[in-house]
Amino acid sequence: MSPRICVPVIALAAAVFALSQPAFSQSRGGSTGAGSTGSGASANIPPATGNVPTSNSTSTTSNAATPPPIMVSGRVMLEDGAAPSGPVTIERVCNGNPRAEGYTDSHGYFVLQLGSSNSQFQDASESGGAGGRGSTLSGPGSNSGLGSSSGLGSSSHNPLGLDAALMNCELRARLSGYHSQSVSLIDHKPLDNPDVGIILLHRLGAGEAASTISAAALNVPKPAGKAYDKGMSFLKKGKTEEARISFQSAVDLYPRFSSAWFELGKLQAADSRVDDARRSFLTAKESDPQAVGPYLELALISLHARNWSQLADYTYQALKLNSFDYPQAFFLNAVANYNLQRLDTAEKSARAAQRLDTRRMYPENSRLLGVILLGRQQYSEAADALRDFLVAAPHSPEAPAVRQQLDDLEKKTIPTSQTARK
Repeated sequence: MSPRICVPVIALAAAVFALSQPAFSQSRGGSTGAGSTGSGASANIPPATGNVPTSNSTSTTSNAATPPPIMVSGRVMLEDGAAPSGPVTIERVCNGNPRAEGYTDSHGYFVLQLGSSNSQFQDASESGGAGGRGSTLSGPGSNSGLGSSSGLGSSSHNPLGLDAALMNCELRARLSGYHSQSVSLIDHKPLDNPDVGIILLHRLGAGEAASTISAAALNVPKPAGKAYDKGMSFLKKGKTEEARISFQSAVDLYPRFSSAWFELGKLQAADSRVDDARRSFLTAKESDPQAVGPYLELALISLHARNWSQLADYTYQALKLNSFDYPQAFFLNAVANYNLQRLDTAEKSARAAQRLDTRRMYPENSRLLGVILLGRQQYSEAADALRDFLVAAPHSPEAPAVRQQLDDLEKKTIPTSQTARK
């Protein structure tokens, strides 16, 4: 039996924000915070195709007033790794409002300049509706809770730069009969690497829908909704105490306000008020049983408490609601089952996380998979997984130990392969 391993809580601590606010957000499954784009694997982008307008630098005055364009590139693939059979629409969704930006080529690649069709971004505050209050239509990337700020849609009223208009926005693919992963654009800036990696498409089954609107989000009274929006605005400005007061006011006005309980819980967790945070997340879960975010936050609390059975339970429940959009749920489930010595289940979950996490946002999953395979004496696959970890996280505190493991593996396997060739 292989030795027990706890994927280091220290290594995961920096990922707590990303875990509760996935880079691959979703359009089903409830409220979470804004996604973190992080760094992902390159999509090996070919020459530009699609909606790529040429730049015009004839007027220095115009260039000084207009923020630089924001480019994005990547590739759309089906869940089984195949390319779509034809062009796929790439759309930007802000507060639940979709806008087509361009199309993929015949191999699924795209290179786009955001907002080029009308030269300016739509003001995120123009969206209206329930998209910003826990609606599962737009998903957690656009339900970031960073609030809407009027005037960010035009260059003349955009002192923060064009990227400020992306605060409540995500990028996704649209193809009839499929559900798309979403990539949060909140941290994507004009001079950043345009590559957003691979966006997977999941073929919808008979009982699945591409998107739904949470009934809990539609029932929020206006006064509570205003308090929530005010809290989100405070969060955007970094005024966490004012945000906490606003979210508390929102749940006082409407005790079944799942999204407000969720945001309140995150602030409590950040203040190390673990018991209060747990109660808030439990209330958020009970108020909107379709929300995935509270399960993930409760899973994180269980992780830090090293309560493996509880961690397994919460991640199972999250995956029952949505087994496509949250690779981190599979990863945490693998951690739980490994420590419970359920190695077959741990391996299955780790492989699922590996398949869905195309941008390698959770490199510790590769290390865990490598350790599991090493215990099974599947040395070649174990080495591949450990190399994958080092590519995704070369400066991790665990990297030196993993390199040593890899060196030891190569010493064991290379002589064997050389003997076989002779």
